[in-house]
Amino acid sequence: MLALILAAHLAGATAPRPLPTAVAPLGANLERFAYPYPVHWFDSGSLRMAYMDVAPTAPANGRVAVLLHGKNFCAATWGDTARALAAQGYRVIVPDQIGFCKSSKPVGFQYSFAALATLTRDLLAHAGVQRAVLVGHSTGGMLAIRYALLCPAQTEALVLVNPLGLNDTLAEGVPYAPLDRLLVEEAKTDAASIKAYQLRNYYHGAWRPDYDRWVAMLAGQYASADGDTVRDAQARLSDIIETQPVAAELGRLMVPVTLLIGQADVTAFRASSAPEALRPRIRTVPQAAETAAGTIPGARLVRLDGLGHAPQVEAPARFQAALFDALKEH
Repeated sequence: MLALILAAHLAGATAPRPLPTAVAPLGANLERFAYPYPVHWFDSGSLRMAYMDVAPTAPANGRVAVLLHGKNFCAATWGDTARALAAQGYRVIVPDQIGFCKSSKPVGFQYSFAALATLTRDLLAHAGVQRAVLVGHSTGGMLAIRYALLCPAQTEALVLVNPLGLNDTLAEGVPYAPLDRLLVEEAKTDAASIKAYQLRNYYHGAWRPDYDRWVAMLAGQYASADGDTVRDAQARLSDIIETQPVAAELGRLMVPVTLLIGQADVTAFRASSAPEALRPRIRTVPQAAETAAGTIPGARLVRLDGLGHAPQVEAPARFQAALFDALKEH
């Protein structure tokens, strides 16, 4: 009897764990992932940027809203927001930045927020846009701030949705990660790790089935035959997030700014890599936003209680109401 119990125990201990559901390869440039609106293209030398250009579905109000995605997001995740803005009379332009999603991921490209902002400016000029409201989420918030600093005359206002970069995490104790270490980390990224990270940091432990589409979108890039191109671009983009914060320049902003901040967000970029004793010093997005609101001239802070890092995905109707209020203020 003892032998049978021991054999059963060993069999259970060595039984393979069920494999995660297979992820459909979608191509490094999301060739096999449909966007909610037709995709247009802007070419700048060897670089190619994808973007959606959504016309107003109500009488046009003469304003343009540009929606800038975060690092773990794509233009497609703005679909509900673009539809709601178009119904309010806005023309809405939603680009995929270089290194992301459907846009080019050039080998050896010198990524910087200044470069991405300049390319965004050129894309808007190509589309005939002279001035716009920029709505930037997460890493897109850092980009929106850099754009407004470089192109104040073309920036009507900023709406920053749980933006990164409002604090200098390296100064607060996060150790610098060189590119080779970031590449090693990217090699471990898959659907399971993406979902676990987003569940913990973005959705405060509450997962909904409709979030799975966005995990499949990201994981499908990594799972493609040319997935190493994605991993390289993502590692280089992590590098600019950690090394190019905008915290020290917030006082130079000269355009109207609203911060829409989901208060349940626990995102603090790469804080988990810091020594445990230093982690309490590394501010989360909502904590950094409290300080930033007092630094940015005339900034308005809107706290979205109970929402996490991606309020536009988690609670579209509530987020849109707050966004429309911000745009009316501007």
